Amino acid sequence: MRIDLWVPTANPFSTPELLALIATEAEQRGIGTIWVGEHVVLFEEYASSYPYAEDGRIPTPPGTGLLEPLTTLSFLAAHTTTVRLGTAMVLLPQRNPVYTAKEVSSLDWLSNGRVDFGVGVGWLEEEFKAVDVPWPHRGKRTDEYLEVLNTLWCDETSSYEGEFYSLDPCSMFPKPVQHPHPPIHIGGESDAALARAARSGQGWHTFNRTPEQLAEPVGRLTGLLADQGRRREDVTVTVCPYFQPLDADIAERYAEAGADAVAALLLPFGADEVRSALDDLQPVFDRVASL
Repeated sequence: MRIDLWVPTANPFSTPELLALIATEAEQRGIGTIWVGEHVVLFEEYASSYPYAEDGRIPTPPGTGLLEPLTTLSFLAAHTTTVRLGTAMVLLPQRNPVYTAKEVSSLDWLSNGRVDFGVGVGWLEEEFKAVDVPWPHRGKRTDEYLEVLNTLWCDETSSYEGEFYSLDPCSMFPKPVQHPHPPIHIGGESDAALARAARSGQGWHTFNRTPEQLAEPVGRLTGLLADQGRRREDVTVTVCPYFQPLDADIAERYAEAGADAVAALLLPFGADEVRSALDDLQPVFDRVASL
């Protein structure tokens, strides 16, 4: 099993100095992937329910927001050579798929093929309104956008015709370094997310589950993969405990439940806390390395 880091890039804490230090320390400690999330805007008042908190509220104080993920990963790419760089999650149906394909391909090119592209359908309806994208059918929109990404990344001449997007014949270069494209990780806890991972993903990324809550959906994913003529080994299962506890024994239980990677939450409020937070996680790193 692999150990990753999931880093909330909230300002004002995510300074260039802090991110550079995280990158350096992650590489020195053999971290697999650094994952960062996405919200282009947040709201003090909203009716949507955040799925990973009992009160339905995302735990971000007023006056903060997340850095744009692909820009952030480009910064991290310049400070690393081996650690992989992941989005968990890019909110794909909110985005223009052509620009997204270009940005991911450019990042993969500049990082020498180190991108893990995680996508989700989103939970914050107010954010969709802010970027002038319809909230209904965002799952189907995501499926189409994944097909648009695929043709832009893989085909010399790209084109697409769907319900939500049309792309006249065109060419996009450079192509990603990774072939046929960067691994696509599907985020989400719903049946639709698992089915999407089985159809289109090279990974499934799940949040805020205990080891005891992981085995059942991994079993369902295995069945869905078989329906697609695929094997369980075709998809990497990454679990971010988020605010659930994580120690060496818990990490081993995640592995027993079917996790291929554990993305430990790293939430330092200053550069001086980075090393101490990673030191606290060192027993987890050591146990995972032995599995």
